[in-house]
Amino acid sequence: MWRKDYSNEAPKNSWQPEQVKEKMMAYCAYQERCIWEAKRKMFEKKVDEDVQEEVIRYLLDEKFIDEERFAKAFCRGKFNMKKWGRKRLSMELKMRKIPEDLIRKGLAEIDPYAYYDTLLAELEKRWEREKENDSKKKKYKVTQYLMSRGFEYDLIRDAIEEFGVS
Repeated sequence: MWRKDYSNEAPKNSWQPEQVKEKMMAYCAYQERCIWEAKRKMFEKKVDEDVQEEVIRYLLDEKFIDEERFAKAFCRGKFNMKKWGRKRLSMELKMRKIPEDLIRKGLAEIDPYAYYDTLLAELEKRWEREKENDSKKKKYKVTQYLMSRGFEYDLIRDAIEEFGVS
């Protein structure tokens, strides 16, 4: 029986060293990425650490990766699409090892009026959906939900007051 010899081929989930730069350029061009995400992708593809460092330097030099640009795009995108609050955004960026000053710049991309309007809209939507009859318990549950979305407690309290719940 004739069988193909696979001994010289790389495993399916790894990249050849000559492919790495090209694959990572495509990965970073598709959407904004940070260094942490790029390193994670290369780790998953079993790329040697020295090759990883070389590719990261290249991606930074050629502006395929820019962490400030990433932080701003991340905050705008997650706020607009997923309705995340500032605390959640900050936590997610910290997890991706984005420096604190860039996190502040990213959060500054969110218009404060749009932020509060989004909080009110999320509050109203959750209030209608919550089945609890006791108003204190309902208020507690809605507050917990909004805090889990990353909104600040003092803003939630103000929004609940404005919403007309005692």
